[in-house]
Amino acid sequence: MTITWVVKKKSPTTKVGVTFISINKLVAIKSVSGRAAKLTDLVPGLRVFEINGKTVQSAKQACDIIRKAPIGDIRITTGGQHHSAVKISEERTGFTIRQYENKQDCVLITHVDPFGLFPDVPTGYFLWSINGKRMKSVNQTITSLKREKSVAIVIARPQDLGYDLGPLKPTTVKTRPIEGQKPGTSGLRKKTKRFMESNYLENFVQSTFNAIKARGTNIVEGTLLIGGDGRYFNKEAIQTIIKMAVANGVKRIWVGQDGLMSTPAISATIRERGPIWQQAFGAFILTASHNPGGPDEDFGIKYNCENGGPAPDILTNTIYENTTKIYKYFICPEFPSIDLSECGPTNVKSTDGMKQVCVEVISSTENHVTLLKSIFDFDAIRGLLDRNDFSMVYDAMHGVNGPYAKKVFVDELGQPESVCMNCVPKDDFNGAHADPNLTYAKELVELMGLDRKGAKIDTGAKVVQSFGAAADGDGDRNMILGTRFFVSPSDSLAVIASYAHVIPFFRSQGGLKGVARSMPTSGAVDLVAKDLGFDVFETPTGWKYFGNLMDSKAIFQGKDYTPFICGEESFGTGSDHVREKDGLWAVLAWLSILAYENSKVESSSKSLLSILAFDSSNKSSNSLVTVEDIVKGHWAKYGRNYYCRWDFEGVEKAGAEKMMDKMRESATANTGKEIGQYRIAKADDFSYKDPVDGTVAKKQGIRFLMEDGSRIIFRLSGTAGSGATVRMYIEQYEKEKIDMIASEALDGLVKVALELSAIKTYIGTDEPTVIT
Repeated sequence: MTITWVVKKKSPTTKVGVTFISINKLVAIKSVSGRAAKLTDLVPGLRVFEINGKTVQSAKQACDIIRKAPIGDIRITTGGQHHSAVKISEERTGFTIRQYENKQDCVLITHVDPFGLFPDVPTGYFLWSINGKRMKSVNQTITSLKREKSVAIVIARPQDLGYDLGPLKPTTVKTRPIEGQKPGTSGLRKKTKRFMESNYLENFVQSTFNAIKARGTNIVEGTLLIGGDGRYFNKEAIQTIIKMAVANGVKRIWVGQDGLMSTPAISATIRERGPIWQQAFGAFILTASHNPGGPDEDFGIKYNCENGGPAPDILTNTIYENTTKIYKYFICPEFPSIDLSECGPTNVKSTDGMKQVCVEVISSTENHVTLLKSIFDFDAIRGLLDRNDFSMVYDAMHGVNGPYAKKVFVDELGQPESVCMNCVPKDDFNGAHADPNLTYAKELVELMGLDRKGAKIDTGAKVVQSFGAAADGDGDRNMILGTRFFVSPSDSLAVIASYAHVIPFFRSQGGLKGVARSMPTSGAVDLVAKDLGFDVFETPTGWKYFGNLMDSKAIFQGKDYTPFICGEESFGTGSDHVREKDGLWAVLAWLSILAYENSKVESSSKSLLSILAFDSSNKSSNSLVTVEDIVKGHWAKYGRNYYCRWDFEGVEKAGAEKMMDKMRESATANTGKEIGQYRIAKADDFSYKDPVDGTVAKKQGIRFLMEDGSRIIFRLSGTAGSGATVRMYIEQYEKEKIDMIASEALDGLVKVALELSAIKTYIGTDEPTVIT
């Protein structure tokens, strides 16, 4: 504990009333008189750290600083606590003391009698001085305590005085700002080798600690959670963050077993684990999400806050600002590496045994799976999975969700391990791109009877599964497939929202109250919200924008929009059970819908399918209602939002930015323009004002809104590890024509988009890397 005292210097020759004594480069106050004596508890014996911001190492230096200082305030920063008492006759003071073995000229307090003269003095502190005299030995201390009648003592923690704490001793490492550490849509993502460069990870982590401490987060009393998706450099980064956390004052740390923990599981663990006094204040998540992994690919890190959600813009902006002016970070280099393979606590003590840090390796899956079991009716889902005419496969793509899939589908739902595909996490995702879309989830897509454009293919004698799903590297994204049928993420969001009542989590809370989608996501869910009467929001891309809506009442005392469902066209879906998108949640939501429609109901009026326009009369009471049936039933009721996204990955950033700037500058001129069969009703650059806290996000995507409701959108992705990714979104609504092939329905609008953007001129190609 340090305190800064202010003493007035009224003239160049005025004495401030403080004298000093040096003890082995440590400076202490020898006497106090005059004006300084009026400052309560500024007493002899206190250790002096700084004077006017300058570190002092000798009494002469301290006097010189004061003598040379200009007229005005003299700021003296001291360490230690002052206690005083008066003895009556031979009364014992109530201390038990011993010599401090790591510093032979220090006396350590090991016990304090609650009925003695100093009942409030804590143990584990040095008894630094008595009546202004430095105590160096037990005998000297006992003699002084016996002799003095009026006893004024100064105590100080060993760490406050700079003494060796062994493995808990922090070291200050000099560094300098590193360009380009601005977090994107979801954290900082760069090439792995960039993260492995000297001080790169350390600068960002220290900048984050500085930012969260500045906003008032109590990192000393709470718990820090650390986990990642298992990609290359994951385990090494975890050990570094642990050592830095300890140096910054964190006393309790949780780490996922083997360093693994999915992004939604981290959010669940922050929100659900432990008694309130142990709950996590935040988490470092080591992931580049759906970006490829490996020594030559991408790595990432982001910070999630105490609500389990991604850091808001105000915090990420502070973190970035800190990275531009960082010149030191703190680390405990002697802190031991933690064995991450087995669950359990590791307690690391200082050399004197008076300070302790606990690093606990926890189950990666327990908290998340327990939460999912409380949300869904596992018995109903098990009934669906046990049907002879139903089969499924879940592709974890060698990402972090493999263990979660086995826990849910095998251990909890009793299915054979064959339903779990590519479920062994690997640090390079087995050389593949763990991104659940028609292009990169090629193995699953072909198994489900589709090609990369979503068209049906001949699978020969192979049996096509009834249901297929895929995850990305960190487990927050999902892709849903039926037999030879692809469900777009926008349609998936809308269908889940329309069936929310079949999921116990929503039904038990009186039904869904609000939904939200990112701006590029199709308006399919808007139609459901209008029909069923709940609030709908359009936000920028990035899950952090959904967090305020979910916490509107709990944190901001505003309107309650929960229970709440939200989603993005980039294969992200979730609800307010956590503050991240949750791939496994979306899969279980779909299985719940299928279980509901396939269950025997007393009245056919209870089933959505029975009131939809398409013909289901050829289905017997025992025939399987499929994913395709569900989606086509939805289209028949609400119409169809034909939709696709073209990704141009790894393009030259300067060219991409010029293209965006040109479209931004031409927005006014393009409004009212006719191109082909379309007329542009409005062209703009999307901005968003948060309805909860009023913050504004600008330049969130170029929009061309057509008079017939069709949309063309361009964005530069904020999640690319290198280069730039241009995303082009195409949407056209049809009320009646719901059976067209999406690529054919959107062909004319795609040509308009390519013409408006002149994309080939700026980035050198009009051929996308990925189409979804």
